[in-house]
Amino acid sequence: MNSLKSGVSSPNGAVIEESSLRLERKQILLPILGFVALCAIGLGVAAITHKTAVVGYGAYIGISLILAAIAYSTLYWMMNAWRTPDALDEDRPTAEGLPPSHSFSIIVPARHEETVLEETLHRLLESDHPAFEVLVVVGADDLTTRAVADRVAASNPDVVQVVLDQSWPKSKPKALNAALPRCAGAITGVFDAEDDVHPELLRRVDEYFQLTGVSIVQAGVQLMDLHSSWWAVQNVLEYYFWFRSRLHLHARQRFVPLGGNTIFIRTDVLRAANGWDPDCLAEDCELGVRLSALGHRAVVFYEPDLVTREECPPSLPAFVRQRTRWNQGYLQTLLRGFWRLLPIRERALGFYILATPFILALAWLLVPVAILTAIVVKAPVPITLASFLPIVPILSMLAVEIVALAEFSSIYKEKLTVHDYLRLIVGLPFYQALLAFAAARAVVRELRGQRGWEKTVHFGLHLARVRAALSSDDLADLPSNQPEPEPVLE
Repeated sequence: MNSLKSGVSSPNGAVIEESSLRLERKQILLPILGFVALCAIGLGVAAITHKTAVVGYGAYIGISLILAAIAYSTLYWMMNAWRTPDALDEDRPTAEGLPPSHSFSIIVPARHEETVLEETLHRLLESDHPAFEVLVVVGADDLTTRAVADRVAASNPDVVQVVLDQSWPKSKPKALNAALPRCAGAITGVFDAEDDVHPELLRRVDEYFQLTGVSIVQAGVQLMDLHSSWWAVQNVLEYYFWFRSRLHLHARQRFVPLGGNTIFIRTDVLRAANGWDPDCLAEDCELGVRLSALGHRAVVFYEPDLVTREECPPSLPAFVRQRTRWNQGYLQTLLRGFWRLLPIRERALGFYILATPFILALAWLLVPVAILTAIVVKAPVPITLASFLPIVPILSMLAVEIVALAEFSSIYKEKLTVHDYLRLIVGLPFYQALLAFAAARAVVRELRGQRGWEKTVHFGLHLARVRAALSSDDLADLPSNQPEPEPVLE
């Protein structure tokens, strides 16, 4: 397996070397940070001195308009599935019940996942597809998870293999690359160790490959435990909009930052691309961007009966670390520059999508600035009103989320209370503050060269049997009562 660390050949024969990547990192990060700093200083000076210079007001209005446009574009993407419902059927197979024609190699990377791994593997073994294998990747030092994997493999030797990951430091892409040489199936799929996978999913994915001819199929993933914490309802809806709506639009636009699991790629395509980037903290996104740049087409489908069910991070620190890792991975993907190989339209879209977590963080930071401006600065009324422009689409997003929560409850038979809606509404600014903090933390970690994999612990709270056995008080207390594995640091 050739490492991406030493460089990857692009379609025009160019090779992106590590030294040039370091230079590009500085060239991109420093102007962005400088722009943010200048905006903050300019607004601060204006607020303190109460200056009413035309240039200062013009810049202030310009920033407000830009951030409002960004917020509106996010709202537009969120609403894609409801604005154009027919578009979701464009890539959907016109025939169902086709006999399977592909074989599958399913990779399940698992580290410190002894609590949930066995149930996930048994769920995979219930698949009604006739040709699949499961490769469970465990660290050679992770004896408890390895014991679970060995036990299931011993009971199902014709289907389950255990692959030992000898790499260090550990990371998910390294585990995936350890299994890739042993994948015998025509299609390679990825599931996480806590996933609740529907038995009919592989047959449906097979149909998509047969009838669309694409290289990549991204199926739906859905967080389920919306009652487990105050931020869970927001987290659940993020997944709902991302997999139900946004990814469909990006697939049609030929730029797909793939999800972390329930992805299926033709094995020959995956090997030709040298597998996953072992040094990227969002290996799924990076692979999707790289394959998009190489001209491979993807199709996305979200069928509620077939979604892969997952759980929210069990504690606030776990959520922040997970979101930091994703944001830092997006930043790394942006800096690697494969999106630059795309045509100009897709290139602009790619840059915008990869930079969105950081731009939205800035948009949310402008909200308190707008309120402060209205109270402190003696500015003309139009100027003060302009500062509130980003708030309008943000409030629109909240309205959309309220409707989507009711729809989610109806689809998945989740009972909602007034308390759930209050958590959604009251928790909005605090949730966005968490996202902004995670985005800032990601930038700081990348600038400091801190790229260790901060792992998320799982308890199986999305599984019906676990949720049925626990009361609401148990759900609230569980994360704080259970130790999390220490992050794997470089």
